[in-house]
Amino acid sequence: MSSVFATGRFDRSPATAGLVLGDLVVIIGLLWMGSLRHNTDPITSPLLFADTLAPFLIGWVVASLVLGTYSRRARRSLRDAALLGGGAWVVASLIGAGLRATSLFHGNSPLSFVLVVTGLGLVALVCWRGLAAAITP
Repeated sequence: MSSVFATGRFDRSPATAGLVLGDLVVIIGLLWMGSLRHNTDPITSPLLFADTLAPFLIGWVVASLVLGTYSRRARRSLRDAALLGGGAWVVASLIGAGLRATSLFHGNSPLSFVLVVTGLGLVALVCWRGLAAAITP
């Protein structure tokens, strides 16, 4: 049963590998820009940046596997790409913000932060996923 669940939720193909790589670039880029905006250079403070990134990557892995963000359906149409990519980001950002509110990671999660990271990530991932769906056979 678990292999059927995993197979349906994660398509093992070169197209999926491209989606994973693109998603990581978008998420890392979003948080990189946010760090720079808040006067923290990820190059000179790599551990601090890793601590910023980790809760959101944990959230992304959980959300993408649960929602099937890397299934074949995720590339089937622009609509599916946007819904699955965007939906996974909303869940991932809430998980990430929740983790940041604990003592496990630095930072905190005021509502303004949650709204900004969720909104900007939603726009970035929906645009990227839409482009990927448009160019992937």
